[in-house]
Amino acid sequence: MTLRDGLAAQAGHDLTLEPTRWAGELAVGDDLTPKSLEVRIDMGSLVVREGTGGLKPLTDRDKREIAVTARKVLAAERHPEASFTAASFEPAADGGGVITGTLTLAGRSRPLRLRVSQDRPGDYRATTTIVQSDFGIKPYSAFLGSLKVRDRVDVRVEISLPETDSPEAQA
Repeated sequence: MTLRDGLAAQAGHDLTLEPTRWAGELAVGDDLTPKSLEVRIDMGSLVVREGTGGLKPLTDRDKREIAVTARKVLAAERHPEASFTAASFEPAADGGGVITGTLTLAGRSRPLRLRVSQDRPGDYRATTTIVQSDFGIKPYSAFLGSLKVRDRVDVRVEISLPETDSPEAQA
């Protein structure tokens, strides 16, 4: 989710963007603990799912134009894919935990920590914050900087994993 900033922030919208094309692979051990995680995101597939706030609601045309601008800001033509590769998994007793790894975005790689929570068995939510300028991205701004997107962007990933039988149930 991007948040607006600047003197004219009330005119803009807080945006929820979503990639419509992505792939991921999670490998688990015999005891069902995670061993590796790789995720690839097609940056050309970003769409605007929602825009809140602002002086007027977003139209479908507004959403399409914003998505085009977002892809330009993120240099999706030069760097069509973002990726995340996990380096470590720190499970928590509640089924969540922390995944630490490397995010590559706009051609730059930086460490990233994802906080994971388990909503119900098989349903997980991972959250983090990305600072655009850490990846060489200049956040969007308009009207001589009086309307802009904050440098910090909140990221939320929700995923449902298929149910698997525990090793004990297979014996």
